[in-house]
Amino acid sequence: MRARITTSTSPHGQASPDSRQSPDTPSVGPAAGRAPYRPRAGLSELIVSLGPGLITGASDDDPSGISTYSIAGARFGYSFLWTALFSFPLMTAVQLMCARLGTVKGKGLAAVIRVRYPAWVLWGTCGLLLFANLVNASADLAGMADATQLATGVKAIIWTPIYTAAITALLFWSSYRFISNVFRWLTLVLFAYVAAAFLAGIDWRVAIEGTIIPHLTWSRDSLAMFVAIMGTTISPYLFFWQAGQEVEERLSIKNGESRRTGNTKTKLKQARLDVFIGMFFSNAIMYFIILTTGATLHAHEKTHIETAKQAAEALRPLAGNAAYWLFTLGLVGTGMLGVPALIGSAAYAVAEAARWRGSLDQAPQRAWRFYAVIGLSMVAALALNYVGVGAIKMLFWAAVINGILAPPLILLVILLTSSSQVMGQRANPPMLRYLGWATFAVMSAAALGLIFSS
Repeated sequence: MRARITTSTSPHGQASPDSRQSPDTPSVGPAAGRAPYRPRAGLSELIVSLGPGLITGASDDDPSGISTYSIAGARFGYSFLWTALFSFPLMTAVQLMCARLGTVKGKGLAAVIRVRYPAWVLWGTCGLLLFANLVNASADLAGMADATQLATGVKAIIWTPIYTAAITALLFWSSYRFISNVFRWLTLVLFAYVAAAFLAGIDWRVAIEGTIIPHLTWSRDSLAMFVAIMGTTISPYLFFWQAGQEVEERLSIKNGESRRTGNTKTKLKQARLDVFIGMFFSNAIMYFIILTTGATLHAHEKTHIETAKQAAEALRPLAGNAAYWLFTLGLVGTGMLGVPALIGSAAYAVAEAARWRGSLDQAPQRAWRFYAVIGLSMVAALALNYVGVGAIKMLFWAAVINGILAPPLILLVILLTSSSQVMGQRANPPMLRYLGWATFAVMSAAALGLIFSS
């Protein structure tokens, strides 16, 4: 049953149970009807603290991302394995900044942008994000339906509305804690791609070489593939989703259900561990998808694929039924993670920008405009599957918009989280700032490359 939030409302429309506390005041204690906080130790602390970061990292490996990584492996073999190592610190830096922002401010990214920047910056960002997310979510729904058709023989056109209804119902009628727990278990489906890799007959000598030695030729195809991988891995929707989930964790303190316990310093430490593991997980799965398709499709000269469905079909005669089923069923599980993150991040952004109530822990009647954005977005994503726009074209335009939006949004994240006026004593430490600027430079170059390659 969905929890009811009865605490005070912050300017961006969300409840702030500890908004009057200083940053280092414990959020739970005897006054809240709970025992004083005592640090957990070892494995129990790790398991309990995993949540927003793990879910965000796993949701990055959605069907559209799997398609991109499959194409990279099929066309270039092991040559792009190094990108998993390259993108890991960059992705982690940006997501950690977003986690810190949500933890310290108790507000999502759009809410902080609204206070610090002009309206055109805020709504321009939200508009581009919403459009890109709708297109991406539509392509993910199509990917899930195609994968289910492969497994069942029932046409994809039937599965698309079924998945749309199931995800909408989950977001509407479940509490944040239930959704979070479901998503945490769904991350396990990504291990299917690890298992599939070990069924693929890998040439480990060549694979290790491709992992530690960057291979990037000065050609349109190679540069475009690098841009696609970076744009898929470091996507703008992840920034909003990460910050929004940290705010949800902060709000759930009222019910004694938050994974973030203790003072602000302790919460930031927990968030850092969570984000690090989540982003490592995300990049590891990317690595194994490229590894699998490189060892099978590329090795057998099946280099011209455009979707993850085609990759799964091509795997069967090369790596056997087990690899085929793991790859196919993994598409459905990743879609169940990716689509809610895409739609949810857009809803968080719009609600925060408009100062509406917006929380997955609030009943639809109490935050009806927030849920209206979710509902209408799901309908729009479904409709795009029936207007004759192919999945490849949808993914292309989503990549273009994400490529354009990512650099300026990363810049805003760096400026906001490095400002003592915004973050107080919790502004970014030097190393995090350096990594943030490096990410901005790489993604700016990638955006320019995307424009020229297009």
